[in-house]
Amino acid sequence: MGGTRPAIREAAQRTATGRRGAVVAALMLAMALAALDATIVSTAVPQIVGDLGGFSLFSWLFSGYLLAVTVTLPVYGKLSDTFGRKPVLIAGASVFLLGSLLCALAWNMGALIAFRIVQGLGGGALQGTVQTLAADLYPLKERPKIQSRLSTVWALSAVAGPALGGALAAYADWRWIFLVNLPIGAVALWLVVRHLHEPEREAGPRPRIDWAGVLGVFACGGVLLTALVQGGVAWPWLSAPSLALFGTGLALAAAVVAVERRAAEPIIPGWVWRRRTIAAVNLALGALGLLMVAPAVFLPTYAQAVLGLAPVAAGFVLSVWTLSWPLSAALSQHVYRRIGFRDTAMLGIGLAALLLLAFPFLPYPGSPWQPALLMLLLGGALGLFQLPLIVGVQSTVGWAERGTTTASVLFCRQTGQTVGASVFGAIANGVLASRLGGASDLDAVTRALDGGTAPEATRRAIASAVHAVYLGASCAAALAFLVLLFVAPRRFPVLNDRASA
Repeated sequence: MGGTRPAIREAAQRTATGRRGAVVAALMLAMALAALDATIVSTAVPQIVGDLGGFSLFSWLFSGYLLAVTVTLPVYGKLSDTFGRKPVLIAGASVFLLGSLLCALAWNMGALIAFRIVQGLGGGALQGTVQTLAADLYPLKERPKIQSRLSTVWALSAVAGPALGGALAAYADWRWIFLVNLPIGAVALWLVVRHLHEPEREAGPRPRIDWAGVLGVFACGGVLLTALVQGGVAWPWLSAPSLALFGTGLALAAAVVAVERRAAEPIIPGWVWRRRTIAAVNLALGALGLLMVAPAVFLPTYAQAVLGLAPVAAGFVLSVWTLSWPLSAALSQHVYRRIGFRDTAMLGIGLAALLLLAFPFLPYPGSPWQPALLMLLLGGALGLFQLPLIVGVQSTVGWAERGTTTASVLFCRQTGQTVGASVFGAIANGVLASRLGGASDLDAVTRALDGGTAPEATRRAIASAVHAVYLGASCAAALAFLVLLFVAPRRFPVLNDRASA
């Protein structure tokens, strides 16, 4: 009898470990879906437009998805704290898969955009809940392991997305870009339903859903992000539509603050910004989203127009940071265990600021290995910056606040990317217009990217525009450094694993 009990305990531990492994596999599949869907459509746009028409609207295939993901992140975070991670993840994945199926059945561009928004409404649950569950499943000392796996999945999916989308569009049909989500998502759902068992919670009063806050966040976020995405593209920044959207968004923001102050269970609770640690991480990761736009959006243009590389080679120059980012993230635990979460993140973002600042000093036109080396080092610096902040901030809250906290930092990072795309796009267009003698000559940039031989003046103008963007990105990195230095506490108030469970 005495020998039986240890055997039973060992069997139970093996079962629990096996279940956790199955859930981790589900989380990695869900993360792959979210990452792929952000990039897989880009290379299939010509085939989609050729089939459905609506060229003037195609940018909303990306903007609509981004808007829906961003505005739903805080909502799903609060719901996961209220009702548990499992029902929120199942509901979000189901909505995402429904949107994928509807996208494959779309009959015109308007319908496809609407169904991409449906996808995004589910994609917010995939991103936020996956990151929260990763912290739930692992104690503090093991969290870098799961976070580095998720970072690797995200990086590989981001690189593979455009290639997979182009291959499916060229050799099958663009609709398979969305249909391929269904079997992957079905496996992830089955693993979650079968193997994810959350601990039973004490019975209490029936949770109250802040529906006014939900609608307010949707409306405010949608209006402001639409103004940022479309400003300077669909209409000038100081035009009536732009001013009307910003004015409406600010009015809605004031209304949301008033509603949330009175709500019993607010969707965006005030403590998210009153606690120094969470507020600092929110601002720092918002700056990360901002600076990521510089390489992700503008480096391929630089590689093609200035360095004369083919699109595939230009993509490789960018993709090298996806090799060093997950590796650096995985190794960052050895640093923050010695010097702390804040100082590790400051080290990473300080190095990133110097690397971004070095880009404008590259020789003109230079060799491809030079920006590629900078990107490799930049990925390592950002891995040292991002993961300690996410692991650290998740470790300062208990289970009942972890979903809201995780969603807030992801929301700020997404918002930073949206702001960065608008701000850096305006900077690049301004530099190009001034160097080329007016906006009418910007067509020369398009010809340069279409494979034509660009005049020397155009190549130099593009180089100057990208240099200006990288200088702006280095300022964003410096801002993140200052936020951590003056706002974040020297030591994060980490809870022990038992207290945070």
